[in-house]
Amino acid sequence: MTTLLLLEDDPAIADTVAFALQREGFTVEHRAWLAEARERLRAAPAPELLILDIGLPDGHGLDLCRELRAGPLRHLPVIVLSARSDEMDRVLGLELGADDYLAKPFSLRELVARVRALLRRAQVAPPPSTGFAVDGSRVRLDGALLNLTKLELGLLLKLLAAPQRIHSRETLLDAVWGASADSSDRTVDTHIKTLRAKLREAAPARDPIKTHRGLGYSLEP
Repeated sequence: MTTLLLLEDDPAIADTVAFALQREGFTVEHRAWLAEARERLRAAPAPELLILDIGLPDGHGLDLCRELRAGPLRHLPVIVLSARSDEMDRVLGLELGADDYLAKPFSLRELVARVRALLRRAQVAPPPSTGFAVDGSRVRLDGALLNLTKLELGLLLKLLAAPQRIHSRETLLDAVWGASADSSDRTVDTHIKTLRAKLREAAPARDPIKTHRGLGYSLEP
């Protein structure tokens, strides 16, 4: 049976969602705290999909989403549940790696349909390997340890969080330098250049970072 991890601190919502999914044949494991979810995600076998609330007693759910996209479970499908329905909140959730976003209150039938759609997508098109292995701040490419600065690491992790997605320079600036930083598009270009040089040194046959003229950068397998 397909195992889903539900991270939701409201018992009433958690019970209702779990019941609806179990009725459809899924196994649902419920956690109410970020720390509990992190512990479960470190255990094997991993769940096949994560349903994630944003507002939690011990932190922000999107922090977990961002962590997942930079680690070994970076391809785990994630659906965000949130009481925040503004467009900017949805965009932020998707930018940080969520595959889908449902605003509360939501239809249980729609949630089940979205779960099935994400699982089908994961089965039909398994994500390609990028060759990178991430362990905290240590990153290897094809087994070679990369000697990266803090900013180069931030750029690489942002690109790794969504392989093949085009990230604009503005998005990369906000994610790595912060929205209030006194930096420019040229700052991103300069650090991408040094990052590329280090990747080429570690794996000469690879050139994983692609430039999309006028749009930004993506990381390709």
